Amino acid sequence: MLYPEATNSSDTGATSESWWVFRGSAALPEPPPWRRLPALDRGTPARRYFMEADEISIVNAALHLRRPLLVTGRPGTGKSSLAGELAEDLGLGEVLRWPVNSRSTLADALYRYDAIGRLREASLERERERPRGRAGRLKRRPSPHSDIGNYLRLGPLGTALAAADAPRVLLIDELDKSDIDLPNDLLVVLEEGEFEIPELARLPEHQQSVDVLVTGSRHRVRVDRGVVRCRHFPVVVMTSNGEREFPPAFLRRCVRLHLADPDRKKLSDIVRHNLGEEALAQANDLIEAFVDGDAAQSLATDQLLAAVHLRVTGADLSRDELLGAVMHRLDEAFPA
Repeated sequence: MLYPEATNSSDTGATSESWWVFRGSAALPEPPPWRRLPALDRGTPARRYFMEADEISIVNAALHLRRPLLVTGRPGTGKSSLAGELAEDLGLGEVLRWPVNSRSTLADALYRYDAIGRLREASLERERERPRGRAGRLKRRPSPHSDIGNYLRLGPLGTALAAADAPRVLLIDELDKSDIDLPNDLLVVLEEGEFEIPELARLPEHQQSVDVLVTGSRHRVRVDRGVVRCRHFPVVVMTSNGEREFPPAFLRRCVRLHLADPDRKKLSDIVRHNLGEEALAQANDLIEAFVDGDAAQSLATDQLLAAVHLRVTGADLSRDELLGAVMHRLDEAFPA
C-alpha cells in the first residue's frame, strides 16, 4: 500500500499529516477520557459528568422520593449519560438500558418467553425417549434443560424490579417515541413494584418456584408463584427529546429535570472538567463556534469535547477543519 508523504503546512498551506495514525504511524493513541472502558482503564481518572448545583438537587430529590427522574432537553445535552453517572457514583453496577421506539411494549421490558425454543426441546426429548433397538429400552428421563426457567429471560425493567441485594439503575431512553399508552402502563408497574408472568402462574403448585434468567448475564433470580416483587425500587432515569407531551397522571409521579442548552460559561466548565485547564486555554475559538447563532441548536456537547481533544493531542487541523470533522451540524444532510 502506498502512503502519501507528510506535507509541511507552512510551505503548502495543506494540513500536516504528522499526527496521522491510519496511513501514518503504527502507534494507536490513548482514547479520550469519555471513551475509556472501565475494565481497560490504566489509572487515568475517568470523565465526570458535569452538573450545576440546582440540577444535582433535583436528582437528589428523585432519589429521596424513590420516584422516576424524567430528564428532558434537546439531543446532545447529556440526558442518557446521567444514568451512567448515577450508577457509577452510587456504586449500583451496570446500567440496565431500555431504548424505546414506536413498537416497544411494556411486556418486552418485563420478560421474554421463548415458547418455540421450549417446544422444540420438548420434541427432541420425546424423540430421545422412544424405544431403541430390540431391547426396547427407553432412554434416560428428560434433561433438566427442559425446565421452563431456561426459556424465560427478564427484560431490563423486569431485571431492575427483581434486584435482590441493592437497587439497579434503569435507563428508559427516548420515552417520547413510545406508543401513547406506554407511559401510564409503565407507571402502574413502577408504582406497584411487581408484575406477573402468566406462564409461571399457570404451573402446578409443586413447580411454582422457578429460577429465570436476567438481562445481560447468565445469572438467575427465583420467581415464586409467577410474581416478580421488588425489594428495592429501582433508580429510574427516563429521557425525552420533547417530541410529545405526557399525560398529567404520568408527570405527577415523576421528578422532572430539564437540561437546558449550555452557555459559554457552562461549556468552559465542561471542557475544564473533562480535559483540564490547559485544554480550556486552547478551546476559546471552538467554544465561540459552538454557541454562535443557530448552530448551537444542532450541536452536541461531546462534539465540542472531541474537537478540543483532537487539538490538544496534536491534530494539525485548522479551526475550520475541526468544525468540518467533528462539529458539523446534526440537522444538516451530508453534502452531495
